[in-house]
Amino acid sequence: MNYDSDDALERALFALELEEPPADLRASILSATVYRPAPMFNLRDLIVLGVIAAVAIWFIAEIALGGATSFTRTLQTIGDVTVRTLSNFTTLAWLAAGGATAIWLTIFTGFQPRAKGVTVQHR
Repeated sequence: MNYDSDDALERALFALELEEPPADLRASILSATVYRPAPMFNLRDLIVLGVIAAVAIWFIAEIALGGATSFTRTLQTIGDVTVRTLSNFTTLAWLAAGGATAIWLTIFTGFQPRAKGVTVQHR
């Protein structure tokens, strides 16, 4: 169907008897949206807490199942791998290059924060 004018439809819609909204509708909408308290933890905090809890549970299980000797052997292995990795000349060279690049970029670009309300137009 093709209507050239919607005047009749608009008159019919405006003629409908509408129920009055509840008196506290605006307040309940605002309390559910704008005035809602911020969550206690954001996603990053939950991930960090989850990782810490997982490592703590792993330590507890390692001590409970194998005793202190297994736990100390595990820590010794972790330490050996860390020392072996950080004593590699190539790894140290890449860490130094990354640190030097970060310092160089910081010095030459400065610590200036972005101005608020300024938009960059791309052409």
